[in-house]
Amino acid sequence: MTGTREQHEFIKMRLRLAGSSLACIARELGIQPTTVTATSQGKRRSRRIEQAIARKLGCTPQSLWPARYGETASEEGLP
Repeated sequence: MTGTREQHEFIKMRLRLAGSSLACIARELGIQPTTVTATSQGKRRSRRIEQAIARKLGCTPQSLWPARYGETASEEGLP
């Protein structure tokens, strides 16, 4: 994925297709939606939020944010 904006939009699209959203994840975790959005956009890191998003999408955080987890991350789940 080339850029955090495109990656963020891709994650939102996949969540919509899965019947969820970043706001739904925020409610499930009991946190502010802006915190989940900031994590998805790459403006902040939270393993808890990254894991919740990945779980909803049936993949790993490493596959959604390979740059955050190093060069050896899997490309599973990316176009």
